[in-house]
Amino acid sequence: MRAAKPAHQRPELPDFWDLRFRERTTPWETGAAPAALRAFAPRHEESAGGATPRVLIPGCGSAWDAAFLAQRGWDVTALDFSAAALDAARATLGADWRGTLLHADFFAFTPDAAFDVIYERAFLCALPRALWPDYAPRMAQLLRPGGLLTGFFFLCDDPKGPPFGILPEQLEALLVPNFIRREDAPVDGSLPVFAGRERWQVWERR
Repeated sequence: MRAAKPAHQRPELPDFWDLRFRERTTPWETGAAPAALRAFAPRHEESAGGATPRVLIPGCGSAWDAAFLAQRGWDVTALDFSAAALDAARATLGADWRGTLLHADFFAFTPDAAFDVIYERAFLCALPRALWPDYAPRMAQLLRPGGLLTGFFFLCDDPKGPPFGILPEQLEALLVPNFIRREDAPVDGSLPVFAGRERWQVWERR
């Protein structure tokens, strides 16, 4: 019988990510909000007609994107199940942070209300493939009807990970029951770990 992998080799467990943040082995982090998010934010604000967008950022890591959206006045909830990731997030956000930062499991936490936007950045590709069937229903549960799942999707057939690549047809099969795709664009300036294999997409909750 094969012995179970230790926790620091299992990406479905917090210890896997704790180790990487403590060792600062985080090649998926940009150190700043990416250009596609910077372009999306003002477009969404205009379409929201002055309402404050309520956004969830699962697997927030060091929280650079959370900081950017909060600075624009968004109502930001950022969460991660890694304690070490949250330590990094607190260092990024500083004492003036006015959003919500949670040490929580995306699949189990209970928000006060549905979100207008969920921002996807290296979250789906961090999940082992066995958890993918739970991803789309949970996203739909947390978004209001008409809300947006928006961000970066790592599209490739590399069997190893993380990051775990997903084929375009697999992503569609995952999301189409609950979402309609509204945007799909190539990404310029990707980090080396994602280069040439990610797309910016916006999916609207049915």
